[in-house]
Amino acid sequence: MEPLASKIRPNSLKNFVGQEHLVGPDKPLRVAIESKHVFSFILWGPPGVGKTTLARIYARAINADFYELSAVSAGKDDIRKIVDSGSKNYTGDLLGPKIIFLDEIHRFNKAQQDFLLPYVESGKLILIGATTENPSFEVIPALLSRMRVFILEELSEEDIKKIIKTTGYKVNKEALSWLYQMSNGDARQVLSMLENTISLYKDITLDNLKNTLQNKFIRYDKRGDEHFNTISAFIKSMRASQPDPALYYLSRMIEAGEDPKFIARRMIVFASEDIGLAQPTALVVANDVFRAVENVGLPECAENLAFGAVYLALAKKDRSAYDAYLKAKEDVKNYGNLPVPLKIRNASTKLMKEIGYGKDYEMYTSKDLMPAKLNNRKYLKLKKDK
Repeated sequence: MEPLASKIRPNSLKNFVGQEHLVGPDKPLRVAIESKHVFSFILWGPPGVGKTTLARIYARAINADFYELSAVSAGKDDIRKIVDSGSKNYTGDLLGPKIIFLDEIHRFNKAQQDFLLPYVESGKLILIGATTENPSFEVIPALLSRMRVFILEELSEEDIKKIIKTTGYKVNKEALSWLYQMSNGDARQVLSMLENTISLYKDITLDNLKNTLQNKFIRYDKRGDEHFNTISAFIKSMRASQPDPALYYLSRMIEAGEDPKFIARRMIVFASEDIGLAQPTALVVANDVFRAVENVGLPECAENLAFGAVYLALAKKDRSAYDAYLKAKEDVKNYGNLPVPLKIRNASTKLMKEIGYGKDYEMYTSKDLMPAKLNNRKYLKLKKDK
């Protein structure tokens, strides 16, 4: 049975709801669609706000040969087959451009993205990527430089109302408000809830909606409490030197579909913040774990993350460097840009030398180099000093 979200999906901008900053009159994506401008781009935004729908509308507008792939399961062979296949677009012509719509493009590792690059560069493929993650972190610079990035926003309550209206279902004001709050602007969640409630109870009421939600697995929303609670528990388990709960929370995130690179980035931060000077090699290990995750991808990179989590959990802890930085940061906030002592200023011109820049500078001096107002201020307290 075709899902409700698929049944009511618009095939033109006329019926598209939301993202007025992109598809409103004279806005960039509308102009591109109406002028049939052929180019590669990325749609970056939260789940259920129209990324796939916009990609399909664009492909239909330029009469393209359209292929949908998920970066979770697709690989180089899938790309190669598309490149080598004959083209057939919406009208049956064999001349339209080939578009690959790559959902969750952030799941493609560096090697896979490198493989895509020459096809995009040569124009053999038009690439449309969809992602919920910041593309500047997730897409290699060479590929990103050849693509335009469009940022999509959460749907408003008014947008959600308009989408619900297209379903023909009767939803009262109380139920509508609850649906919007529950969904965080995700139309797909709203439509799924409506469909499941109708299937179970026939009528859409607030109680029926809540009962339907209780019958579903707990959501792991990358933008919600469960996301932040789980990554927090993971970090705090490593901080407490407890590898077992760290592995448990790591497994929960991976099984729920969390981006492994997000986890690896948090481990890099942890290595400097919590382990620091006690075991400086922790930062090297954390960086290597990130590179392994980037190169290997799921599911195998779970092994790299597990190794890293255990290593960091068992490492000695020392926050002195990070705590010292926070103290220095506080002085910067309180005092602003205090004058740098003349003897350590850069004397790059004759005038600077004449007025004392760099004068009496000693390379290995033990004299205080702080601004005068902060003379003898100490931030760093090593464990042996405590």
